[in-house]
Amino acid sequence: MIVTIDGPAGAGKSSAAKALARRLGFDFLDTGAMYRAVTLAGLRAGCDLNDPKAMETLLATMVLEMPAGKVLINGEDITSLIRTPEVTAASGPVASNPAVRKQLGMWQRALAAGRNIVCEGRDQGTIVFPDAGCKFFLQADPVERARRRHRELLARGEQVSLAEVRQAQESRDRRDADRHIAPMVPAKDAIILDSTHFTLEQIVERMEQEVRARIK
Repeated sequence: MIVTIDGPAGAGKSSAAKALARRLGFDFLDTGAMYRAVTLAGLRAGCDLNDPKAMETLLATMVLEMPAGKVLINGEDITSLIRTPEVTAASGPVASNPAVRKQLGMWQRALAAGRNIVCEGRDQGTIVFPDAGCKFFLQADPVERARRRHRELLARGEQVSLAEVRQAQESRDRRDADRHIAPMVPAKDAIILDSTHFTLEQIVERMEQEVRARIK
């Protein structure tokens, strides 16, 4: 069974997906980490991240692996390296690149084949897994999302203001919603949840109830 959780940054997708996977005994797939991995590889190779042909060539040389809790490129553990501000800032063109989205969608389907899995991202329920057994779209108030992201960055030791986080978030939201390839929108059959005034435990509890109802 495949469970998808889509939505904007800061809505709590990753935390909810990881917790839900643990409760269900499913595997977890962090698709955002895959785009970050390609971004890091592109930066290292000096690629034009806006050039589809250049990115296609790069992808042809990559072996991307996603063992539990880790991200590997060509055998190298890059789990911590993909979370830097440099990678975050450069990931926009990569996520909007049709060649990248096509290839990563194929890899995501291959990773999920024959497994019970919870995956999170922005197009999981609409493009990658349109026939998923249960779909969620998780959202939250933009101010609350920015606060969550700001706390996360400060905890990592990154010095950034809340205003900067809010500005970057608004730019990313526009880019995700307006792109022609796989825009971030709820699937027609997705359950839309707002996490603004709910704890992670409450959100995951609701998700678990929905998934188990479908398993029965």
